[in-house]
Amino acid sequence: MSQAHVVVIGGGIAGLAAAAYLSGAAGETARARVTLLEASERVGGKLYGGEVGGVRVDLGAESMLARRPEGVELAQAVGLAEALEPPTTAKAAIWTRGALRPLPGGQVMGVPGDLDALAASGVLTAEGLERARREGEGAAVADDVSIGRYVADRLGREVVDRLVEPLLGGVYAGHADEISLRAAVPQLLSIARGGGSLVEGVHELASRPRTVGTPVFQGLRGGLGTLPEAVAAACAEAGVELRTDTPVDELRRTPEGWRVVTGDGAVLHADAVVLAVPAPAAARLLRADVPAAAAGLDEVEYAGMALVTLAFRRTDLPAPPAGSGFLVPPVDGRRIKASTFSSNKWGWLERAAPDAFVLRTSLGRHREEAALDLSDEELVARSLADLGEAIGLTARPYDTAVTRWRAGLPQYPVGHLDRVARIRAAAGQVGGLALCGAAYDGVGIPACIASARTAVAELDKLLTPPTGGNVTERTMGA
Repeated sequence: MSQAHVVVIGGGIAGLAAAAYLSGAAGETARARVTLLEASERVGGKLYGGEVGGVRVDLGAESMLARRPEGVELAQAVGLAEALEPPTTAKAAIWTRGALRPLPGGQVMGVPGDLDALAASGVLTAEGLERARREGEGAAVADDVSIGRYVADRLGREVVDRLVEPLLGGVYAGHADEISLRAAVPQLLSIARGGGSLVEGVHELASRPRTVGTPVFQGLRGGLGTLPEAVAAACAEAGVELRTDTPVDELRRTPEGWRVVTGDGAVLHADAVVLAVPAPAAARLLRADVPAAAAGLDEVEYAGMALVTLAFRRTDLPAPPAGSGFLVPPVDGRRIKASTFSSNKWGWLERAAPDAFVLRTSLGRHREEAALDLSDEELVARSLADLGEAIGLTARPYDTAVTRWRAGLPQYPVGHLDRVARIRAAAGQVGGLALCGAAYDGVGIPACIASARTAVAELDKLLTPPTGGNVTERTMGA
């Protein structure tokens, strides 16, 4: 009997990981014959590298959480173990109240667990700090609540505005008053449900012993954009058929499995499908046969953002900025929301371009994406203006790049996980269909990879033993 045929739709890191797990490219037993279809000209999604100023840099995501193992394990499985490299420095700052102030230690996603460290940072005003010290009592959270509402009730609005908001903005490009505590910061949920002191609970959480030598974050020499390239190469070696520039126009259930119609009129027949595309694309493809899942996917909102990468000659910088960069609270009314000093943060980048200094800024967040419609020149000018105020930068870059990520980050509002459960339940009823990606269980790289593993596990009963499904292909009208 021939192997089952699985079509993976979407070539971001979730789709690539699913293809790797299905094909055996990640070092496991092959489960199926795999075809991966990607609408754009390249795989990798928001993991994307390019050259700026003659230096290869990340133009999308640049690091992954290392305390979750999935990202590191996949990198190791596809031959990148020796390329893993943590940040050289993690000393970040908050640009608020007219100055760069150190990000206080002992916090979790901006929620403080050490009020003395918070006071020393100078991030809050005297009134905001006093309010945080008078931690309010509140009823235990029964199910879910927005992070902003919960923290403001306990510690005051200023903690949300100047700490939680910029940190969440760096992950979701969203709003603290809308983002789900349960979905986005689940480690705080047990504290919220217990109803005790939030500061004491965060202090205990932040003080837990960690594995010696395990960094919080990991990057890759040459940039995180090398990860999808390596996964794709491993998949190809394992026999996966990778097709870029191949959008999918139609997905329909058949008695034998699934019928996939591509933009060029080709038809593929599959025993199973892994849908690893953003929610709007998934909703469009599922509307005919899984309308309940499509309805839930239609509700997922996205935020857009722009990344501005700037390359300077070190000789033009009297004193390069220190630390890994800074975050900007929206309440301060600045144009940029963050800046990363890439040449400080990544040792591999400094070694590759010792005469250059590369940094980047980000602009835009949920429902505030007007910046994405500005010209590249205007985005560079706005970035330089804010950098001038924040760090006294007066030099002009010798090269720049602007990357726009429209609808790049799914939002996780209160009730998000319940919505995901409904979507998956509806998808599970049709058989031979699994969903994965950033719209479901987390926007980070390890979370997306974990969702791919979950999707593959959902198909295991169908794929083992081999089903011998129809794996033919023909052209429409032939």
